Amino acid sequence: MHASLDTGTPARDALEGAITAITAAGCETPRLDAELLLAHALGITRERLLTEPDLPVTGAAVRAFQDAVRRRAVEREPVAYIIGRRGFRRLELVCDRRALVPRPETELLVDVALGLPAGARVLDLGTGSGAVALALKHERADLRVSGSDISTAALELAALNAERLELDVQWLHADLLAEVGEFDAILANLPYIAESERESLAPEITRHEPAEALFGGPDGLSHLSALLTQLAELPEVRFLALEVGAGQAASVAALTHAAHFDTIRFERDLARIQRVVIAERHG
Repeated sequence: MHASLDTGTPARDALEGAITAITAAGCETPRLDAELLLAHALGITRERLLTEPDLPVTGAAVRAFQDAVRRRAVEREPVAYIIGRRGFRRLELVCDRRALVPRPETELLVDVALGLPAGARVLDLGTGSGAVALALKHERADLRVSGSDISTAALELAALNAERLELDVQWLHADLLAEVGEFDAILANLPYIAESERESLAPEITRHEPAEALFGGPDGLSHLSALLTQLAELPEVRFLALEVGAGQAASVAALTHAAHFDTIRFERDLARIQRVVIAERHG
């Protein structure tokens, strides 16, 4: 019989119990979740946890791990919110309920912007935690990068991340492009989930992430459409990259064409979904 957690249990045994609970809750990646939560509770890296499976789990780590597993399995809270951080490209960001959990597919916005001309003025619109703006500044220090959001709470989180990472990004409180100044390029991950899809979303999303950053009206396109209406009157914006939902790329491309962008292409994510619409003006 294994020792109880209170008297110290090898990490491998603590993990197995947590994996069972997280699996039963219906979470998609129970082993990864359990490993991240236990490493956080022990104050070590996940790599060390995996190479030293007999590490004892004792004292305060027991209670911290049990609470984290409860939050994950019972409340279905995202792991990133429980441990307070999330990796995004080459950065580690502070992560909490003030903004969406940064997703791997959003890294495409950074990818497509890496080829911008030297010194270009770039706006990450709907910056949330600041992930896109900060990653782009980190990888292209020559660019003049700003991030904007309608949420003051999200901007506080973005500014915190910028300070921690010592990256020089300007933060703007704005509703879309109202009074943000002039930019050469805009990257945007605006709310694009249709209201009709709300009930089909995982509880991690609907219970914990900010709804105002998720839903884009009846068809999911209300924010994107409003942005493109504004861009039709701003010819100085030569480059645009928009993250979109599955099945939305063609509709967004049509809106982009109507806003006087003349070259439009798509980038697919790892699931082969057309995830980013890229548009340019050459005239």
